[in-house]
Amino acid sequence: MEIKRNEATFNRPEGDRVLDAPYVFVDIPSFIDQLKSEKAWEKNDRNGITVFKSERVTIVVAALQAAARIPDNEVSEFLTIQVLYGDVRVTTPDGDIDMKEKNMVIFHPGVVHTVQALSDAILLITTNKDAG
Repeated sequence: MEIKRNEATFNRPEGDRVLDAPYVFVDIPSFIDQLKSEKAWEKNDRNGITVFKSERVTIVVAALQAAARIPDNEVSEFLTIQVLYGDVRVTTPDGDIDMKEKNMVIFHPGVVHTVQALSDAILLITTNKDAG
């Protein structure tokens, strides 16, 4: 297996990291600290970092400031949103779901939804392409 790496960028000069390998260790607290120390966190209401990416699966740690909104989001893959910290409201075609720490929601491809942070929040977001 070829090991895939993310290269450092201007915005993330320390960003060189393994994204896909036979195994990938993810230190979530370190990534949260990194997200909150970057200029993007100061300038925007959110910041995120991809911690794993293969042909089928992508995992992102996202930090949202209170009141941040991701409106009318639609993903063409299976999607999970896990709340690691804070409170968020997820609006679905069937209504709102208030989520707190340790809650998770799973969407099938194509379901339109909105995520709003009710407080500062940390999310673990995973997409998974259907194998079949």
